[in-house]
Amino acid sequence: MPVAPAPASTPAAKAVKTPPAADRVYAHVKQGVLDRRYEGGTLLTEGELAEAVGVSRTPVREALLRLEAEGLLKLYPKKGALVLPVSAQEIADVVETRQLVEEHAARKAVPAPAPLLERLEELLAQQKEQAAAGDYAAAAVTDRCFHAEIVRSGGNEILSRLYDQLRDRQLRMGVAVMHAHPDRIAKTLSEHEEILTALRSGDAEAAVGIVHRHVNWFSDLARGEVR
Repeated sequence: MPVAPAPASTPAAKAVKTPPAADRVYAHVKQGVLDRRYEGGTLLTEGELAEAVGVSRTPVREALLRLEAEGLLKLYPKKGALVLPVSAQEIADVVETRQLVEEHAARKAVPAPAPLLERLEELLAQQKEQAAAGDYAAAAVTDRCFHAEIVRSGGNEILSRLYDQLRDRQLRMGVAVMHAHPDRIAKTLSEHEEILTALRSGDAEAAVGIVHRHVNWFSDLARGEVR
């Protein structure tokens, strides 16, 4: 009796490709900076990063150059890469940009469609759970998603892309703020509730006022409260 031929391999059966070494180092370091495993002022060496990710030093150099171009690191030849602290000027710039974009978006979001309100309710509940668990990094991500949903609801792709460009800077600041000011988390959740209530009631001016107050708090950090 003839032996049946072995089944041909299918794309689904093939092993998932591992991302390039430089991409793995880039993701590892960037996430470490954003969630504050690598604090501002930390000096990272190529050897340590190569060992941590399990790669040679060549892709480490490539990844560090990308991160320097994004303003997260400063490279020092033969020494390593310094994680740049969040500066007061950077916070002030982000606050100004957020106010311009988010206040416009809040006004434009009224009357708020049901899918937007449902999504904001879902994100608020998620952020409450994360805050209660002390997972500040996850809570900061959800915080950004909450505001980004309102910006995207306006349908202006240019503004949405501009806002997305602030994402990494906002995440880093958000985590730092939550760790330095844990009492602020309850206030943040309360203001998100207020924003949602204003949008649900169709009160555009109230929504804009709450957003302004909510975002403007970061300007206090720029006046010397950076931790």
